[in-house]
Amino acid sequence: MAYTPQIKIPATYMRGGTSKGVFFRLQDLPEAAQVPGAARDQLLMRVIGSPDPYGKQIDGMGGATSSTSKTVIAARSTRPGHDVDYLFGQVSIDKAFVDWSGNCGNLSAAIGPFAIASGFIDPARIPTNGTVTVTIWQANIGKTIVAHVPIANGEVQETGDFELDGVTFPAAEVQLEFMDPAAEAEGEGGGAMFPTGNLVDALEVPGVGTLEATLINAGIPTIFVNAADIGYSGAELQDAINGDPRALAMFETIRAYGAMRMGLIEHVEEAARRQHTPKVAFVAPPAGYTSSSGKQVQAEDIDLLVRALSMGKLHHAMMGTAAVAIGTAAAIPGTLVSLAAGGRAHEAVRFGHPSGTLRVGAEAKQEGGDWIVTKAVMSRSARVLMEGWVRVPGDTF
Repeated sequence: MAYTPQIKIPATYMRGGTSKGVFFRLQDLPEAAQVPGAARDQLLMRVIGSPDPYGKQIDGMGGATSSTSKTVIAARSTRPGHDVDYLFGQVSIDKAFVDWSGNCGNLSAAIGPFAIASGFIDPARIPTNGTVTVTIWQANIGKTIVAHVPIANGEVQETGDFELDGVTFPAAEVQLEFMDPAAEAEGEGGGAMFPTGNLVDALEVPGVGTLEATLINAGIPTIFVNAADIGYSGAELQDAINGDPRALAMFETIRAYGAMRMGLIEHVEEAARRQHTPKVAFVAPPAGYTSSSGKQVQAEDIDLLVRALSMGKLHHAMMGTAAVAIGTAAAIPGTLVSLAAGGRAHEAVRFGHPSGTLRVGAEAKQEGGDWIVTKAVMSRSARVLMEGWVRVPGDTF
């Protein structure tokens, strides 16, 4: 019997923020996978090791969590004023699909360094020592991200003393600016910042009740609810949620009905095929707690508590795109986020998450009764973990 040999594809395995994924240059993909469609999805699923009924992704590059089941396709941008086009694919762990409905804010920190290493940036723009500004087109949602990438000795600086809770080792700081994070996007999931027109809605969730909710489209569509309204303190760690099937089912129901209220889906059943968006998060006023690493977080050091779910599980830290939503909502008085943070508008907030704290800022202003956010800013770090080729069976796609 003849067996199909494996093929190898140039790839880079990178950490960005508190996530990691497999990065490809579009030009390096097999021809059939250079365009959207079944071949591309099948390739990326096989690279990551999905679908895996065991939930471990042993036969692939994935790490069996939403933070590590990620892929990126990048190309030199043809869009004026941009350096690189960035397409993000969230690979389902146990189901056969890739979700293209949103961005990964954490991996956004790795796109600038990857673009430089891939030759997408004119070498004349790269200083011997200093910072290079990389303008990124986020193709999933039709947004611009500006990354400020540190350079040392003519190469991307990856090591440093910037500490990011949720990441074990310090690294070099990469500052990210998410431009017009709440403006209407060209990609799927775009729309008004507050799709219902309200800062707070009464969201009816069968089996749960009627919850106050802030439904916001900024960074990524996000549903914010009050922790106390669903029986939580806001200081929970992963095991308190992820080890409770009833809690996970409740959050998925909230997510599904919130998605329908936001106009992202027409029927609640469609939420199962759209796992990456929207996110659901719960907020509470500041309180002290012990993070997952054993670090003590003091109430006086934070503005509020936030816990968020990604791909059906409580995130170990905070998704970068959800952090943009947090910063944006905190800048607008009257949202549940700003109320949890003391009830006023914040130019920046430091919030507590399961792994520690994170600071995010947003520039907001009111025009004609409508709120406009020009950009959200936060810092992450990124590092190449491995580069070379990834191998998949030749009959994968």
